[in-house]
Amino acid sequence: MSLLLRFSTRPRLLLSLTVLLLIGAVLAGGGLTDRLQLGGTEDPAAESSKAAKVMDAKFPASRPNLVLLVDGKADDPRIAGQGKRLADRLAGESGITGVVHYWQRKDPALRAEDGGHALIVARIKGNETEAGKVFDRLDDHYTGRIGDLDVSLGGTVAVRNESQRQTADDLVKAEVIALPIVLVILVLAFGSVVSALLPLAIGVIAIMGTSAVLTGITEFTDVSIFAQNLTTALGFGLAIDYALLIVRRFREELRKDPDPATALAATLHTAGRTVLFSAFVVAVSLAAMLIFPMYFLRSFAYAGISVVVLAALAALTVLPALLRLLGHRVNALRIVRGSPEAREAGADRRWRRLTGGVMRRGPIVAVSVTALLVLLGLPFLKVEFGTVDDRQLGRSAEARSVHDTIREDFAASPTGGVDVVAEHPGSGALDSYAARLSQVAKVARVDAPTGSYREGQRIAPPGPVSAQRQVSGTGYLTVWPTHDVEDISAESQRLVKDVRAVPAPFDVKVGGQAAMLVDSRKVIGDLLPYALVFIVVVTLVMVFVMTGSLVLPLQAVILNALSLTAMFGAAVWVFQDGHLSGLLGFTPTGFIETSLPVLMFCLTFGLSMDYSLFLLSRIKENYQRTGDHRGSVLAGVSQTGGVITAAAVLLAIVMIAIGTSQIALTKMLGLGTALAVLVDATLVRCLLVPALMAIFGRTTWWAPKSWRTERFTISEEGPAERRPEPTVPR
Repeated sequence: MSLLLRFSTRPRLLLSLTVLLLIGAVLAGGGLTDRLQLGGTEDPAAESSKAAKVMDAKFPASRPNLVLLVDGKADDPRIAGQGKRLADRLAGESGITGVVHYWQRKDPALRAEDGGHALIVARIKGNETEAGKVFDRLDDHYTGRIGDLDVSLGGTVAVRNESQRQTADDLVKAEVIALPIVLVILVLAFGSVVSALLPLAIGVIAIMGTSAVLTGITEFTDVSIFAQNLTTALGFGLAIDYALLIVRRFREELRKDPDPATALAATLHTAGRTVLFSAFVVAVSLAAMLIFPMYFLRSFAYAGISVVVLAALAALTVLPALLRLLGHRVNALRIVRGSPEAREAGADRRWRRLTGGVMRRGPIVAVSVTALLVLLGLPFLKVEFGTVDDRQLGRSAEARSVHDTIREDFAASPTGGVDVVAEHPGSGALDSYAARLSQVAKVARVDAPTGSYREGQRIAPPGPVSAQRQVSGTGYLTVWPTHDVEDISAESQRLVKDVRAVPAPFDVKVGGQAAMLVDSRKVIGDLLPYALVFIVVVTLVMVFVMTGSLVLPLQAVILNALSLTAMFGAAVWVFQDGHLSGLLGFTPTGFIETSLPVLMFCLTFGLSMDYSLFLLSRIKENYQRTGDHRGSVLAGVSQTGGVITAAAVLLAIVMIAIGTSQIALTKMLGLGTALAVLVDATLVRCLLVPALMAIFGRTTWWAPKSWRTERFTISEEGPAERRPEPTVPR
């Protein structure tokens, strides 16, 4: 803390450097959205990913990422002629390969069952960024009325580009919604306009700085487009948390000693230490996502760690510099009647009455709240996992409309097959292998270089289309499921496992959407225990270092996990089962994206620990000074209850604003996190924590005598207030 104090001794120089760095961050991070990617939910080392790379390189026409939906009577000669010319024109565009259309071979998979629509599919070459640029170039020329045709664009590239645009629009909307509300609540909480503006300034620094960092990271690896949402939410959320804690403590210390420098020193030795601990624990929770190979999860670690570090750094350097310059003017521009002292004293009394009542009824409160949280979490027991698709977009999105039409009007999904890549197969061995695959349950047909197969028999000989399934010693087969099996349903995932179980006399790789989901679930299941152990162990150590107790770390981890039950239960009840979908404006898919629960756990566990450390540090400070357990709990809750509640409400507002997004994935992340934060700040911090501390009594502070020394325990008291810790009976 002494180093931080030295930084604040030259506040004008520090603030000038901050402004220059902020300008540089704005310039560096201005084009971030265009650099971000939509995918990243698959394991790049998995069998399905390797199969996809081979298919992209050798059989691009088999993996179309661009769809042109042609509205009109597909078999009308006039429509057919114009459709062929449109397809030929598309094939001549640079960056396009593998153009296939209905009028080539009258493929029924490319024609609506009522004949009212037809498809032209193609592959845009290059990575996601390159493909997106090609799509933008084609968009205006292949959309709308073209001759007698009504054409709409879909495919994964269209979904990605639309998601990018929608994400950018949603972020602006979220900021417009959240900022005025947050500012009003901050003014009411502080009673002063000047004090209220300080957290927003820290938030801007954290968000702009993180955007610049992410722009730099995109030079070396892929970053998910959804990381922007986390940047905005955490940037404002943690900045508000840390600034609330520091500013309130600074005002409190000013009342004890009117010298701003002395008050600032005491603030950094108390609230500053708490911010430092909190930032470390939140960053560790988010860093656990680096264990997973999917860049979707890694992106949130990049964004989260950056924004946590920058928010804490700004709160511990820039904010003290501002406070040193402001001094007593931190309370300037008051618009709320009454002095801050009187308002805070009244709030403290109310928190003391509430906490006293809870502690007197500790067992009843603990059992009741625990039972309620477990009940709210029960829907998660029936969770189904899947992958994101076009339905994450709003119904009005063009790409979503195209895919809705395909789902409703076409006999089979063009992406519903299981791909099998065969390396150097002999024709006889391939014939036998394809026949065995066609005998697997729920398989309607197998298309191979040697023909088509059903129920162990070849039903069609090889032809011109079959010949295109083998290039340079590599062939591919498509295992088509029966029509009642959806692309990524549980049945489709079982089909992937059954296909992989069929022995082959040559090297094979099984791919497709369902295979990617199977592989993603496996890698998450394999690595999740390591991530959880990492988070829990670091959290236990940090809470022990802060409190010197072995009981409190265990209690904190258990309560944090318990506070997340409502979020996970609500995620399944609302977003999987579809309750409130009409009110919230999204389309339920019957599953939860596989990676999302991992992200939500790491994020909300860190935020819950943030509030836990705010509370425990103040209780520990009081206990170390007085040795009175009950009085310390009452004082700690009364001193931090208002800060934690205000911080939670403000963060929830930001997350709810993020949750107004038209993208279902972002909506679930925003609303789910908001619910978890509010549950943690109310049911857990206000009720469960004091109830359990009343039940455990002075045992709460137990640790082996040899462990409870200054070598391990970091005091939260300032240097002028530190007193010997009282002996705790065991």
